[in-house]
Order: sequence, then C-alpha cells, then structure tokens
Amino acid sequence: MRNAAVSNPAFADELRRLEPEIGQVGPLWLRRLQGAAFERFMTLGLPTPQDEQWRQTSISPIAATAYRRTADRVDMDRRDLDRIPLADLGCPRLVFVDGRFAAHLSRLDGLSAGIRVGSLRDALAERPQDVQPHLGAHANWQDRSFAALNTALFEDGALVIVPRGADLERPLHILHVGSSAGVPRVSSPRCLVLVGEQARISIAETFAAPDGAAYFTNAVTEIVVGAGSEVAHWRVQCDAEQAHHVGALDVHQARDSRFRSLNASLGAALTRNDISVVLDGEGAECTLDGLYVARNRQHVDNHTTIDHARPHAVSHERYKGILAGSARAVFHGRIIVRKGSQQTDAKQSNRNLLLSGDAVVHTRPQLEIYADDVRCTHGATIGHLDEDSLFYLRSRGIGLAEARGVLIHAFAAGALGGLSLRSLREGVETEAAARVDVGASPGEAP
Repeated sequence: MRNAAVSNPAFADELRRLEPEIGQVGPLWLRRLQGAAFERFMTLGLPTPQDEQWRQTSISPIAATAYRRTADRVDMDRRDLDRIPLADLGCPRLVFVDGRFAAHLSRLDGLSAGIRVGSLRDALAERPQDVQPHLGAHANWQDRSFAALNTALFEDGALVIVPRGADLERPLHILHVGSSAGVPRVSSPRCLVLVGEQARISIAETFAAPDGAAYFTNAVTEIVVGAGSEVAHWRVQCDAEQAHHVGALDVHQARDSRFRSLNASLGAALTRNDISVVLDGEGAECTLDGLYVARNRQHVDNHTTIDHARPHAVSHERYKGILAGSARAVFHGRIIVRKGSQQTDAKQSNRNLLLSGDAVVHTRPQLEIYADDVRCTHGATIGHLDEDSLFYLRSRGIGLAEARGVLIHAFAAGALGGLSLRSLREGVETEAAARVDVGASPGEAP
C-alpha cells in the first residue's frame, strides 16, 4: 500500500490482493479508466473526520472489517429472494447479487419496444461503444475516494438505454442483493442510465439483503437525461442492520428535462449517500426528495449538490429524517448557482423529527450564488412530536402509541409524495414504521 490513509490491515490486505487485477480486463479504454481510478483512490485515501465533507462521519467500521470481494457467484434461488424486503414490486426486474447480474432471478418481460436493459458487463463485451462516452464521465471519482474505488473495482451492474421518444409505461426495478455467505463481502455495483431526447422512464433502484447478513456495498449510479425527457429515480436502501453502505448518484440534465428523485435510507449500520445533479440546460427542473429513518446506533449521512449551470432552471429539495434511540444523522445540502444562471428558482429544506433524547442530527443547508437575478431559499428544523397535536388526537380517544404513529406517518408521508409506484411506496412505509418505536416518549431512548 502506498498511502497511509488505507493502511489499516483489515482493509489494505484485500486491496493489496486486488491491485494486480485492476485494469487487466476489457477494452483498452476501460483498463485505463479503472487503472487511473485506482491510482486516484490511492492518492485520496480513505476519508477521515479531518476531511471537511466527512467531519461528522467516521468510516472506521468499514476500514476495520476484513471485507473480501467474492470470487464466485452466490447460490440464490427465487425462494431466497422472496424473503428479501422489496424484492417483488410487480414490474420488470434486474437482479444483482453481490454486484453481479443474476439472470435467473431477473424478469424483463413487459418492457417497451426499443428499450435496452441488461448487464453492464455484457454490454462492455458486446457493444462497448454504447458505454464508453458516459461511463465515469459524470460520477466525480477524481474528488470522491469511494467513487474512485467503485470505478476501479466494479465488475458488473445495470445498463439502461432509452431511445429518443420512448415511453416506459411500467417502471423498471433494479434490485441489488447483498450477502455474507460466511465471510463479510464487498461489492461495487455500477449502474448507467442513458435517456434520449423526449423520452420518459421511472426506475426503482433498491438495496436489500437477508436478515443478519454482514457486507459492504459501494454503489455508483450515473444518469444522463436528454433534452425534454422525464426521469423518475426512486432509490431505497433497506440493507441489513449489520451492513455498511456508501452510495453515489450523479445526474446530468439537458435543456427542458425533468428529473425527480426519492432517496430513502432505512437500513445499514452506516450509510453515506452522495447525490449530485447538474442542470446543464436552460429550463431544466429537478426535485430531490429524501427520507432517512434510523434507530439504535445507526448512522446515516446525506450529502447533496444541485448545480444550476444554466439559466431558467428550477430545483426543489425536501429531505426529512426520523431518528430514534442513539441514532445519528448528517444532512449537508449544497445549491450552486453559476455565474450567468439568471432566473434560477431553487428551494431547499431539511426537517428532522427526534423520537429520543439521545438522537443527534447535524444539518447544514448551503447556498452558493454567483448570479443576481435569482430566487433561492433554504432552511432546516429539528424537533420532537408536537405536544398539541398529540393532545388533540388523544382527546378524541386515540391511545398514545397510536397517536404517535399517526403523526410519524404523516411526517414521513410528506417525503413520499412523488413516489407513484404503489407497491414501492407501501413497502417503504411498512419498512419505515418497523424501524421506529411509536410507544417511546421523546425523552427516552427506545
């Protein structure tokens, strides 16, 4: 190992073993990309609390675990899959187990004509010209060490190509399943979504695992939204509570495009999400909704960036958090309005509900404005359940636990307004409700 920042033996041993294999498979441009990404990771090293973007989040639990990249495919059948949360949403499905495509678990019937969906690894072997212009061009692996590590180590993932004018009537489900199979595993799933002009698609990307599995998922998704297109992306992380999850979503929007995102974090001991959207065309619009629910000693960190690079663009960001026990959460939302991006309209809010006196939230909404004809607002709140609302419900004969449940559900529902896939919305509501103790008082740690 050449960098002291990755010198922890548990983590460094696997990187040392994998280093000779990086940049040895695939076309020349891919080998060069993965080799450069690994070199960049070695330069950056693992982030520490001394790094400004990681000041409130320590990744020592990841570094201290002897994760191994799986050498063989995990044997999983449909009965195993049925026991995993949010596995069947009633729509076409791509399944990846430990970052590798599982064709026997996938179901692609019912897709609209012309849509190309499948394994990224297969596409790199059969039609690399579709992938080369975009892979690694939007995810910022030069400055983010985990994105660099994913770029260097990914073996497979999803490739979705939507041609000009296509309209997917049914959402597409991309399901990532983690496993441990006796040893802690690390996977690096990569997704690339290319949407042509005047097209429309909805994608549900979910992460889940059997109970008790211990693993590390380091995921990157890149989405290119063509001019006049509409894309909805619902990302739901429902990992096992022993797992660690680092995810990145990088979006590039052309003129008059619409992008809507839901980022729901419901599982994992440690979660870090980096979401970046570049509105690189006049009239582009994006909406970022987020919901994070944590209990016990879970830690969830959301860093978002909305980059208004062209004028007449609109963005709305609403993130909500519900914390119980001794959970910790971080929200850092950044809106950039570039010079010349006049008549930008940007709104950002972060609201947090603490169900315990031991829960802690660090919130930092941030505006960077370099244009003068703009409308930008931001704000953050942290509080407990409203005592007057509780009193009102209880005065109508509703018990304390039920009254608390009603208010918590209403708070969370505000973040799910853009989730039109009913099966997924109901699944998120069920999983979120299971993770909070509605019977505990605000001063207690459930």
